Amino acid sequence: MAFLRSSLVSDVPTAVRGERVLLRVPQVSDYGPWAELRAESRAHLQPWEPTWPRDDLTKPAFKRRVRHYQREARADQGYAFLVFDAADERLVGGIALTNVQRGVTQSASVGYWLGRSELRRGYMADAVHATIGFAFDVLRLHRLEAATQPANIASIRVLERNGFVHEGFARDYLRIDGVWRDHLLFGLVAPVDAGGRA
Repeated sequence: MAFLRSSLVSDVPTAVRGERVLLRVPQVSDYGPWAELRAESRAHLQPWEPTWPRDDLTKPAFKRRVRHYQREARADQGYAFLVFDAADERLVGGIALTNVQRGVTQSASVGYWLGRSELRRGYMADAVHATIGFAFDVLRLHRLEAATQPANIASIRVLERNGFVHEGFARDYLRIDGVWRDHLLFGLVAPVDAGGRA
């Protein structure tokens, strides 16, 4: 996996390459493909996501989203990427590290989505793998956490394939599609090198 740096951002790359995917920081110019993929995937995504605002797929809402991502990255509070097929640069989904905690915690939460037409092709497993490398090698985080609904078998498989361990059950954990829903909690700790450092 390669970390592609931008001269505009000195410490954090704006793109991360996996085996089959390219993760890139969202830009306003991504609006068209993003809105199209989200619109055609609405029925697939809504059971797993917070309720979409009425204007969610509009260009002004997307611009606000991009500005929010930029603010979070500058503040070292979160890092969002769009996921592209590395071969043809087609948008397939998105992934983000949110809730970045420093100090004694050094952790973040992982969340992701995949377009309905892109399921079962290995894109998200590769994107999560690339994000793990970014989180541990670039951001120097110690721990990643993820939560998924018990019925989301595909998401559970993605996490387990990437070494996440099932750590618990959270009742009414997140408000998803307008309802407080139970979630399974997963965690992954950075590997320790020969010198005993994570």
